[in-house]
Amino acid sequence: MGDFFSNLSLGFGVALTPLNLGLAFLGCLVGTLIGVLPGVGPIATIAMLLPITFGLDPTGALIMLAGIYYGAQYGGSTTAILVNIPGEATSVVTALDGHQMARQGRAGVALGIAAIGSFFAGTVATLVIAALGVPLTGLALIFGPTEYFSLMVMGLVFAVVLARGSILKAIAMILVGILLSTVGTDLETGEERMTFGLPILSDGIDFAVLAMGIFGIAEIMRNLDHTEHRDVVRQAIGRLLPNKEDFRQSYKPVLRGTFIGAILGILPGNGAVLGPFAAYTLEKKLAKDPSRFGRGAIEGVAGPESANNAGAQTSFIPLLTLGIPPNAVMALMVGAMTIHGIIPGPQVMTKNPTLFWGMIASMWVGNLMLLVINLPLVGMWVRLLKVPYRLLFPAILMFCCIGIYSINSLPTDVMFIGLFGFVGYMLIKFGFEPAPMLLGFVLGKLMEENLRRALIISRGSLETFIERPISAGLLAVAAILLVIALLPSIRKGRDEVFTE
Repeated sequence: MGDFFSNLSLGFGVALTPLNLGLAFLGCLVGTLIGVLPGVGPIATIAMLLPITFGLDPTGALIMLAGIYYGAQYGGSTTAILVNIPGEATSVVTALDGHQMARQGRAGVALGIAAIGSFFAGTVATLVIAALGVPLTGLALIFGPTEYFSLMVMGLVFAVVLARGSILKAIAMILVGILLSTVGTDLETGEERMTFGLPILSDGIDFAVLAMGIFGIAEIMRNLDHTEHRDVVRQAIGRLLPNKEDFRQSYKPVLRGTFIGAILGILPGNGAVLGPFAAYTLEKKLAKDPSRFGRGAIEGVAGPESANNAGAQTSFIPLLTLGIPPNAVMALMVGAMTIHGIIPGPQVMTKNPTLFWGMIASMWVGNLMLLVINLPLVGMWVRLLKVPYRLLFPAILMFCCIGIYSINSLPTDVMFIGLFGFVGYMLIKFGFEPAPMLLGFVLGKLMEENLRRALIISRGSLETFIERPISAGLLAVAAILLVIALLPSIRKGRDEVFTE
């Protein structure tokens, strides 16, 4: 226990330096801003801001990027409640009851309970990360290349099972991502692979270019597709602090939501996105009068919002301890860490304890800042919602191009984000989810390295993956999951859950 507290105090020592406080505040502010503006998600924003982090030290850079991620979860709920447009994929559920509450003149209470539930969930999740960090890292140090390879295979299978739409499409996207990660110079022989003799491809495809094209540019094109009508609430926002009755109705949903979100967030794949949906379904099942849901039930805001924030933060666990990104945002974090020369995984805690614990402490500080940013400034966010898209998108496009050019000063990079943007747009049009591709791309390089190491150690014998118990166990879990997901009855159920 003493160890735990000494680690946390080390973390707060790092997080409370003026520079890191400023970066956390900036991250939370930018996060809330993009959460509020529909159409620009945290993935696109973090991809756009990667170039800015080059000048910062790694801890500060990651504190800022993490702030953007969980800030967007808060901001997304504001738009969902006031405008009935979820600013974030995870705030879709909040819109169901939150917007109805706003129409009844209780927007303030909905926003208040969302922020308080999120803060509580964030605090619990931060403690969970701190508590699980040490034992998980101890476990991870037993891992050799064989186990790592199997763990990544399992992570990708989870990503397939939890992705939206058809399973075959998700598998296809992951394989395309892995293929793209092999473009460039071979790690061991120095031979060029799939570069078509183009010198610009000999270093491989730049991670930031792929992410910004597939998520930033494609997102803009998709938003230009459909005209957006905004149903901004005309009623007064009203008091922000929920009263005794509101608290009585919502404290249990907050506890249950935090628990569900924290567990689902740890799962590789899209676990964090499923949290709010699971919490909403559970609250509806447990309610004495389920017909209230969808008509402004406060539980329908409290549960999902808590699950959302808990999941957003516990999804850092697989990233920080095992080096495996569970979702597209965490894949961007891996990109940011590698840019700064940090190899994500169990060594982070032993080699860079200040980075690890500083980041964890900064999450709690960030959650506190978000309470301050969100509740008193609600009026400002409402005004921002009136900015027309025709002004917003050219600005975003310009930032994308400047940002990507500033990394390597290559005009070809700007052309590449245009190309990937078009590809990403077509993928969305044809019902392919682009997130698994980014995961495949990030994990592809690591998988190749570990596969080769494992085969060198075992002198080329593939049996090593089955002979080592941990590796065999992980592969077995992956195989069982795939088989279950492909069973017709389960597949139908899975499709129904996603359509709901």
